[in-house]
Amino acid sequence: MKPQTGVLLALMMLLEYFIWGAWYVTMSTYMSEHLHSTGLQIGAAYSALAIATMISPFFVGLVADRYFAAQKIMGVLHLLGALLLFLATRTTDNNAFYWVVLFYSLLYMPTIALSNSVAFSQMSDPGKQFPWIRVFGTIGWIVAGILIGSMMLEKTSLIAAAASAALGLLSFVLPNTPPKANTGNSSSRAIGTEAFVLFKDRPYFIFFIAAILVCIPLSFYYGFANNFLNELQVANAATKMTLGQFSEGLFILAIPFLFYRIG
Repeated sequence: MKPQTGVLLALMMLLEYFIWGAWYVTMSTYMSEHLHSTGLQIGAAYSALAIATMISPFFVGLVADRYFAAQKIMGVLHLLGALLLFLATRTTDNNAFYWVVLFYSLLYMPTIALSNSVAFSQMSDPGKQFPWIRVFGTIGWIVAGILIGSMMLEKTSLIAAAASAALGLLSFVLPNTPPKANTGNSSSRAIGTEAFVLFKDRPYFIFFIAAILVCIPLSFYYGFANNFLNELQVANAATKMTLGQFSEGLFILAIPFLFYRIG
């Protein structure tokens, strides 16, 4: 992988997760202050991302990677996403806000898979090279948290929209990742039925169950932690919440060493 390509991919990852960290962590505080939302309404808004996460693989598997270059469709999605994030800051009704967040999430979540696709397509040894690129995503999330916390932007931030527009433009100069060739039943591949055979492997099955269980407290954490900390008048709440990402970054960098040690 050329150094210039590595820099572009690192910047792509940094912005990809900077966007997410800039709105997702502090949305409950924003909704509580500006929309006077109830806990149920805040929870519903956070569930929009989960819904989009379940739907986005169909979009990527059936449309994105079959008919369009990954970097171009990622650029379009981020530019449209920037408009929706801006619209979200101008929305004063909870019901309307939910639909804006849902439509934005449907645009954003496919870009995670697309950014990974762009990165992997440029790598000769993904197991060794990808963690060093992906860790910049964690850095982006940390930078977003520190910036928003130190500037006290939890309740008024437009920074995610600006970052989304920047990544949308950057996407068009990323390395070309052409559509994948048709390799059989695309609908089956999009649903992921080929992966079901992995459940026969006991360690993988245990890992799958653990991943589901850990996401339950994680949902409460992201949905209500920032609002809770701000109600307690904790200084720089968004910054302090990035401590988890510091841990994540260390483990991402450990992946190549773990691959070689335990397979």
